[in-house]
Amino acid sequence: MASDLRFDGRVIIVTGAGNGLGKAYALEFGRRGGSVVVNDLGGGLKGEADEGDGKRVADLVVDEIVAAGGVAVANYDSVENGASIVTTAIEAFGRVDVVVNNAGILRDASFKRMADADWDMIVRVHLNGAYSVTKAAWPHMSEQNYGKVLTVSSPAGLYGNVGQANYAMAKSGLNGLMQTLAKEGERSNIMANSIAPLAGTRMLATVMPEDLIDALKVEHVVSLVVYLCHEECEETGSIFECSGGTYQKVQLARAEGYVHDLTQGDPSAEDIRDNFDTIIDLDEADVADAGSMDGVSNVMEAVENGWDPKAKL
Repeated sequence: MASDLRFDGRVIIVTGAGNGLGKAYALEFGRRGGSVVVNDLGGGLKGEADEGDGKRVADLVVDEIVAAGGVAVANYDSVENGASIVTTAIEAFGRVDVVVNNAGILRDASFKRMADADWDMIVRVHLNGAYSVTKAAWPHMSEQNYGKVLTVSSPAGLYGNVGQANYAMAKSGLNGLMQTLAKEGERSNIMANSIAPLAGTRMLATVMPEDLIDALKVEHVVSLVVYLCHEECEETGSIFECSGGTYQKVQLARAEGYVHDLTQGDPSAEDIRDNFDTIIDLDEADVADAGSMDGVSNVMEAVENGWDPKAKL
C-alpha cells in the first residue's frame, strides 16, 4: 500500500490563509506534518481594511493547526511585503520549501464602469503579491536546491468572465509568471504549477447560486494542491482546472494553420481573408508544448521547408 503524502520537515507559506481555500490548504499541510506560515492581512473580499481583527483570522487558523498537533505561525503582512512573510518562515523554521500564492480579492465591475482604483488594487494583490512573496522565497529555494511554487489562477484567467476584466487579467498573468518560473527553476529543482479552481468559498458565493456552492467542496481542490506541492510530484509548468471532484490539465491548442509562400511576396490582408478559415480551423489542432516556444519553432520549420504551403506547421 502506498504511503501517505507527508510534509515532515517541510515549511509551507500559504498566503490569504485566514479563510476559504487558503485556510483549507494550511490546515491540511499542518495535518500532514508540515510547518505552516499562515499569512492573512485580514479584511474583506474587496481588500478593505479590517476593523481591528486583521490578526484574528490568521491566529484562529494557527490555533486550529496547533490544537490538532501541528506546527504553525501567523503572519499579518500584505502580500506586497513578501520579504517580511518569508522572513517569518526563516526565523521560525529556518527554511521555506513551498509557496502557495493564494491571496486574492474581488473588485468586480463591467469594463465600462471599472474604476482605476479597482484595476490597480487587483494588480497589487494578485500579481504584485505573488511576485513579491515568490521573489523573496526564490533565493532560499535555489540555495537548498528544492522548492515548490503554486499560483492560484481561475477559470476567469483562462477564459475571461463578464464583469471581471481586472481579475481575469491578473489571473491570466499568474499563469505566464508560473510558466516562466518553471523554466528558470529547472536548474535549481524548483517546480511551479498553477491551479484554476472553483470552490464554495465566500468569494465564489458572490457570483454563484447556493446549491452549486454546496456542491463545490473546498476539500476537492485541497487534494490536488497537496499532491502538486509534495516532493513526490515532478510535474512543473502546468495549469490544472479543478472543481467538484474533477481535475483536468489545460494547455493551449494550435491550429494546423496557413503558411504563406514568402517567395511570392509578403502576405496581404486579402491573403489572410482568403485563408482565414484555415487559420482558425482547430479540427486538426496540436496541443502547444508549454515547455518550448512552439510558435518560433514553427516559423523555423517553415523556413527549412522553403515556405511550402503544403508543409504542416
